[in-house]
Amino acid sequence: MTAAVNNVSFDKPIKLGDFVTIKSHVSRTFATSMEVWADVWIEDQMSGERIKANSAIYTFVAVDRDGRSTRVPEVVPSNEEEQIKFDGALRRRQLRLILSGKMKPEEATELKKLFAIQ
Repeated sequence: MTAAVNNVSFDKPIKLGDFVTIKSHVSRTFATSMEVWADVWIEDQMSGERIKANSAIYTFVAVDRDGRSTRVPEVVPSNEEEQIKFDGALRRRQLRLILSGKMKPEEATELKKLFAIQ
């Protein structure tokens, strides 16, 4: 189930006639939730040029048949880009929880490291 849309950025418009490809991957999992990146690519039918149109970051919570949250397997980054997104996911999660009132700012250890807050 979708828990949050954390970020959506638009770089290019998608025009009528463009081919659209959506590529997504899980950047990090937590106990019962996962952060998913989705990149949208457009391809011009005439030139064949492929351009990234937008990106979005979603948070999903895994639920069982009864609608109760259930554990998800751990994600292990396999390259540098995945590692960067994996590391940032915890900071994005802490920020989302603070903004939703589910975490106190002083509990956000990764955010405090980022801003060198004592």
